Amino acid sequence: MDSTRTEIAKEFRFLRVYKDGHVEKLVKSTTTVPPSIDPITGVRTKDVIISSEPSISARIFLPRSADLTRTLPLLFHIHGGGFCFESAFSEQTYNHLKALVSEASVVAVSVEYRLAPEHPIPACYDDSWAALNWVASHADRLGPEPWLNDYVDFRRVFLIGDSAGANIAHTLSVWVGTHGLPNVQVVGAILVHPFFGGTDDDKMWLYMCPTNGGLEDPRLKPSLKELAKVGCERVLVFVAELDHLRDRGIWYSEELRKSGWNGIVDVVETKGEEHCYHLIDTNPDKRVALRKIIISFINQD
Repeated sequence: MDSTRTEIAKEFRFLRVYKDGHVEKLVKSTTTVPPSIDPITGVRTKDVIISSEPSISARIFLPRSADLTRTLPLLFHIHGGGFCFESAFSEQTYNHLKALVSEASVVAVSVEYRLAPEHPIPACYDDSWAALNWVASHADRLGPEPWLNDYVDFRRVFLIGDSAGANIAHTLSVWVGTHGLPNVQVVGAILVHPFFGGTDDDKMWLYMCPTNGGLEDPRLKPSLKELAKVGCERVLVFVAELDHLRDRGIWYSEELRKSGWNGIVDVVETKGEEHCYHLIDTNPDKRVALRKIIISFINQD
């Protein structure tokens, strides 16, 4: 038996790399759910293919309140999972966005990006950017997806992500500021427990991104110059007291204020909670409280 098959070369929070090159993911397989009409909230979901090569898809959430007499804000959602697991189609993502879409009366699009390390970073960033541009292609009401043509107010678009997804959402906001998004106004970014380096997990990110720029890579640790390019007027950052990423979320907020960016950043800390508690079936009151803060942020004038 080849000993390199069982000898460990590297081990990270979510990955184990063996000397023969194969990788084991140290996480439970993701439970997915099909699109449906939720019998309680009335939220409808459908899955769409954005690109076949590379493979990019998304799930669209439509609230019961949607009708053709008005348009609704759009949440462009990027799921977390350490860049290497989870899904836009997971039960966890579905339950979170179903509640948020119902309570906020918004449309949501959750992108299914390719996962590392089988698809090395920057695939997750590039796929999310391609999906956001696909959404923007509906701003003239002539896009391929009727729900976006008919129900979305493209002057009220918000980027939202959890953990690694929050990191990707930030990078998209910089690309919006740098490259623009025709006929679309990205009003705000909502970063829930964001990953911005500064922990032992940096080694995993660097491994998953062979073309990385080291620990100063702007996707891992945004510079003041990069932060000044954020292409929205408001940013909401959530941190949790017991989260190992808490300090980096606060660091990001402080750096954003210092960068010369002409916007407003707010930080909300949840006491006594750990990383991404709002996606886990514990303490429903705090999950509801987080959603209410997001809804207030969306509805600001």
